Amino acid sequence: MRNKVRELQRSLYRAAKADPERCFHSLYDKVYRSDVLWEAWKRVKANGGVPGNDGES
Repeated sequence: MRNKVRELQRSLYRAAKADPERCFHSLYDKVYRSDVLWEAWKRVKANGGVPGNDGES
């Protein structure tokens, strides 16, 4: 499952780099995928839910 999430991240990254003016109107369907949510949950659980570098997110 992690590979699918990584592939999604890479494809979005490449699209943004190829066209910096591009607007991503519909990211909800990508973020709300069960594999993306599962990977996010595993990462939050692994770091104990502590905030990121900015202390908030």
